This record gives sequence, C-alpha cells and structure tokens, in this order.
Amino acid sequence: MLLNPQALYNPLLEDDEETSDDAFCMDPLCPEDNVETPFGTVCCTMAGIPRDNRPVILTYHDIGMNHKTCFDVLFYDEDMQEIMRHFAVCQVNAPGQHEGASTFPAGFTYPSMDKLSETLPIVLKHFKIKSVIGMGVGAGANILTRFALKYPDLVEGLVLMNINAQAEGWADRAASKVSHVVISHLFGQEEIKKKAEFVKTFRHNISKRINQTNLLHFMKSYNSRSKLNIKRTSLGRKTLKCHTLLVVGDDSPVVDAVVDCNSKMNPSKTTLLKMADCGGLPQLDQPGKLAEALKYFIQGLGYNITPTMTNTLYTLTRVYIH
Repeated sequence: MLLNPQALYNPLLEDDEETSDDAFCMDPLCPEDNVETPFGTVCCTMAGIPRDNRPVILTYHDIGMNHKTCFDVLFYDEDMQEIMRHFAVCQVNAPGQHEGASTFPAGFTYPSMDKLSETLPIVLKHFKIKSVIGMGVGAGANILTRFALKYPDLVEGLVLMNINAQAEGWADRAASKVSHVVISHLFGQEEIKKKAEFVKTFRHNISKRINQTNLLHFMKSYNSRSKLNIKRTSLGRKTLKCHTLLVVGDDSPVVDAVVDCNSKMNPSKTTLLKMADCGGLPQLDQPGKLAEALKYFIQGLGYNITPTMTNTLYTLTRVYIH
C-alpha cells in the first residue's frame, strides 16, 4: 500500500475536550431511523453523538448491499472501533435497500444518482450534522462524490472504494438474474473462482436480505448514471475540493476504472491505495488493513485518533501494507 505523502499534510488537532468512552456508541448495530426526503424514505443509523469540532463519518453502500452487509465487518474491526471512539458514524441506506424494506408500489420512480445525493443534506440536517468524512463503495462512492461536488462545504474528506466516474454500466447483462449481475459487479472472475464459498454466501445474502424488486430499481439507477464531472484542473470545470482516498483491491473488476478516476483528480489532494491480495470488497476482505489506512487518512486531515498521539506534523512519506 502506498499512501501519498501529500495526504498527510496537516498538524494534528488537539481535542477541545477529553474523549470519553461514554460519549460514543461503540456498537455499530444502532437503531434505524427513517428520514423522509422528496425522493423517498432513507433508512439511516447513527452511532455516537456529533461534535462541533469534528466531522461525522458518513457511509454509503454499493448495489446488492445495505449498511450492514457492506460495513459491519469493517466496523467490528478493532482498529475501526478505535476510530469510532473519536468520531460519530452515520450510515445511510439507499431507498428500499435496508433489511425488511417494503416493495415499492407499481409505477414508483426510483431517484437518479444525482437525486440520491440530494437526500444527504436532508439526512445531515435530521441528525444535526455539520460536516462529514464520506466513505462509500461503488454506487455509494459515486453518490458521495456527487454530494461533495454540490456541497463542498459539508465534506472534509472522502474515502471512495471502487469508484467509477464513467457513465458506462452493465446494460449487456441487464437481462441476467439480479444476483448474477451484482456478483459480477462486486467480484472479479478470478476471485469468484478462488473464493467460491464466500461468493456463494454473499449471493445468498443478496437474495435473502435485500428486497429484489427494490434492488432492481437501485441497479437501474446506477446503470443509467451520468458521467461524473471531475477533471484534474479546475479551470471552468468542477473538481473535488476535499482530500480524497481512492481504494481498490488488486483483484477488483473495477481496477482500471479507479485508476482512470485517479487520473482526473487533483494529485495534491488525492491518494490512490491499491491493496495487494485483495478482492472486490476491501472493507470485507482486509478490514484491518483498510482501517489502518483510514487512520492515516484521518490523521492527515488533522484529527487525533489515539490518546498517545502528539500535536506534531507527520513526516511519514511512505506507508506500505503487505
């Protein structure tokens, strides 16, 4: 793993108040809260209490997943639990993708990627969140990027896994069984062969834990997405203003798309992390290594993670994870 030294640019900020274990919910299985938006009901969870001097970690899942299947493994990791002692976490489910969701009525128009991004300011207002560090996977990464482009003052940083900035989808496979399309989206062919049992379990979760009609709506929305309007230079074009960590496993089916997206980003604010021996879902495949990378990224934004850290400028230039 190579972390761009320019992502570690800020001196660490001291906490304005002592961190208390009682101030944060350490269990990611928090009660769900429905937030009404003009584009449908958004089911969310809130772990911890937002603080004025720190952003909230805001997650958004990929197609075929929800906040539990996408992020539970990561948030149960010991290193990630340490991060949660210092940051509240808000997890967002796309409309109709949470467990137990009712089927959308006939004629329901599912929101586009842009409209899904417009639900996020409403979620932030609902939970009284002033700013976020966004963490998204696949479709969720695409949605969070659109959100950051429209509302840059609300986003302090982005962690984007498997981001695809292009408009192309998988229309040629649209007639296939839903679970087959999702599996091909999430996993590379070699990974499907090598990790047959894991993929089989995941295919079962897609079929049993997510409403299939609602999932098809979300898939079609992602498949018809517009191209993300980001360029390396900001002259006359939109560009992300926040520091961004792009993450992809070296066995992921979207490696080329992530590398292409990296080529369009501001190099002084973007870090590309290609994880070795990792499949299409880094947060499930190597949660400990990803949590370690998240710590470095958050430290680079200027926030303390552990009590032993001092208010010094990080001189680390290269960090490798094998």
